[in-house]
Amino acid sequence: MIIGITGHYCAGKDEMADYLEQKQFFHISLSDILREKIRAQKKKPTRDNLIKYGNELRRKQGHGIIARLAMQQMEPNKNYTITSIRNPTEVEVLKTRKDFILVKVEAPIKERFERMKARIREKNREDDIQTFEEFKQKEQQEQSENPESQQVHKCMEMADVTIINNRDLMTFYKKIDRFLNDWRPKLDKRIGWDEYFLELTEVVAKRATCDRGKSGAVIVKDKRVLSTGYVGAPTGLPHCDEVGHQMREVINEDGTKSRHCIRTTHAEQNAIAQAARYGISINGATLYCKMEPCYTCAKIIINAGIKRVVCKKRYHAAQLTREIFKKAGIKLEVKENKLEKYKDQ
Repeated sequence: MIIGITGHYCAGKDEMADYLEQKQFFHISLSDILREKIRAQKKKPTRDNLIKYGNELRRKQGHGIIARLAMQQMEPNKNYTITSIRNPTEVEVLKTRKDFILVKVEAPIKERFERMKARIREKNREDDIQTFEEFKQKEQQEQSENPESQQVHKCMEMADVTIINNRDLMTFYKKIDRFLNDWRPKLDKRIGWDEYFLELTEVVAKRATCDRGKSGAVIVKDKRVLSTGYVGAPTGLPHCDEVGHQMREVINEDGTKSRHCIRTTHAEQNAIAQAARYGISINGATLYCKMEPCYTCAKIIINAGIKRVVCKKRYHAAQLTREIFKKAGIKLEVKENKLEKYKDQ
């Protein structure tokens, strides 16, 4: 579920995002994306500089550029809140996600001004608004008719839900809870096939017997599971969980050293061996696994006729795997651009 939050200054947008963080929603602020870019240019991220740089960025790279940058930060199967949405094209970009909903937070203008003054005092933000007249003037800057500029009023018109934040915080939180209860079922959807089979690998991995790499593999063809495998010692031999690891140190081509447990057979190898043992053809199949396969597994995958490998994360020693998969015409897909970390890596 991705919740976009729009509204005027100090209506309670960040307060809502903070509350949702307690409910496992990760917060992405479009303003923070601009702040990082401004600081990289050795400039002070004042409100005026944010507006100026944001308008310039939209003019050069398209009106929805900041929303696209935010979407690049999102990872699969996580909930997000997006704040500082100030251009209708940003809303349109975010609405390409079927799990996106836009919430408008409103509050009386004088109450919002008092919140602004408190924010300046307490958080020492880069704000220079001191009077109510200045506050109203700054707010007008967010309501431009120039499509390259801030058009908060048009974003608010595109909202799916309105939450009025005109009382105490507990009342505001209760309204947010009611909103979640009403809308979460509407946005729930069936997970895709890749997500489904990757989740199966996590169930298979619970049988693994080496705590350095609790991983599983699932081989699929035509959306049917053909074989599964998990990390463990060969049949009839003692497992790491019973007698400990059998570690070997390897000197790599670049001179770096890495440590490996050689007692176990990898999940990918066990899945392929199980298919062979029972006469199941896996030619043309897809293999799902926890992280990119090692070089040895990669060679076996190629010879088994598997044509696609889908992993959840990166493997720190997978460069050779990537190279031979490319040469062999095997499609390698990694869902999260993160390295898998494990004990004694």
